[in-house]
Amino acid sequence: MVTSLTPEEARRIILRAQGFLGSDARRGGVPATLRRLGAVQLDTISVLARSHELVAYARLGAVGRQAVERAYWSGGAFEYWCHAACILPIEDWPLYSFRRRAFRERRYRWHEVPPVVDKVLEQVRESGQVTTTDLGGAKNGGPWWDWSDVKIAVEWLLDIGEVVCVRRVGWRRVYEPAERAVPAELLAQDLSDQECVARLARVAGRALGVATRADLVDFIRVKGPHAAMLDEALASGAAGLTPVHVAGWPARRSGGGSGGSDASGGPANAWADPAALDGEPRGRHRTTLLSPFDSLVWDRARTERVFGFNHRLEAYVPKDKRVHGYFAMPVLAGGRLVGRVDPARDGATLVAHHVSVEPGPGMRKRVESVAEALWSAAEWVGCTEVRAERVTPPALASPLREALATHPA
Repeated sequence: MVTSLTPEEARRIILRAQGFLGSDARRGGVPATLRRLGAVQLDTISVLARSHELVAYARLGAVGRQAVERAYWSGGAFEYWCHAACILPIEDWPLYSFRRRAFRERRYRWHEVPPVVDKVLEQVRESGQVTTTDLGGAKNGGPWWDWSDVKIAVEWLLDIGEVVCVRRVGWRRVYEPAERAVPAELLAQDLSDQECVARLARVAGRALGVATRADLVDFIRVKGPHAAMLDEALASGAAGLTPVHVAGWPARRSGGGSGGSDASGGPANAWADPAALDGEPRGRHRTTLLSPFDSLVWDRARTERVFGFNHRLEAYVPKDKRVHGYFAMPVLAGGRLVGRVDPARDGATLVAHHVSVEPGPGMRKRVESVAEALWSAAEWVGCTEVRAERVTPPALASPLREALATHPA
């Protein structure tokens, strides 16, 4: 029999799995948060802070930014391709063997692999930790995608697992030979593609709490034969996830999992971490700004399904066509996405260029939550003032500024 969940139950399970409900998520700090999430996306955009720093802050509160960086890059993590370029727990190194093999077989990704690749690998092995600058430079002098042969070579070596990104300095990757960066017992593991995909599906299911097949595909970015392996792992139980039916979620279209029905007759349309189904999620909700690249909201379709919140990153949208702003950050409060803030810094002032509050019950409370989230973020980045410029709807401008003024600085 397939477990039946209401949308509210699924949402609360998701919030707990993601570390936004209850106090357990704060235990273990940043390293435990990384293991809980399975993947923390990296991105070049930095407004209040880098996205991977914002992910830790959103769950843990005012952890020092340097402490966050040290926790990520203290030997317990590596950077590789999951949902996107992500920080990943080092113990998951063997699970990405399938992707490293696929890159090796293609010998191509964005560029043809140049003849200098063996020489570059020798340089990395001789030098230890190096950047592309140390190897001779990343660019040929043209646009950003006009990579030098050295850059192409070392990135391909990263793709196939000969070198590992162990940290970033000034946003440049620092490369180290895999035999030095990865514990020997992990390097020695030789998993089949099927084993890799099944175990990564379990990682994704645990991190997401409740997920559709599309959610799992988006998390680990598989297609073709590897997507078929995901379906097989779901259907056979090898992924270790429980088929569930979430009322109102779309029907399962194809592939994976049980074809059974729940007690009310609904077919399975999602999968859940079995541990997440044990007991009702309880505890205090976090009130915080979220990076648009946070795994709670990085999938636009899932965010709309779970929260009824239509959000997209507008950083690459022409300025005159933006609705919410360059780096509009969703505001999480009471387990709901109650608004958006497009932030910036002006000296010691956190500036909210645009604040938009979602319609719904308890608008006054929503405004107070936005003010709380703004002050919390301001204190974290060392700002002593908060200023809101444009507010949508305009009628909430005065209540928001009042809430900001009365909030203890």
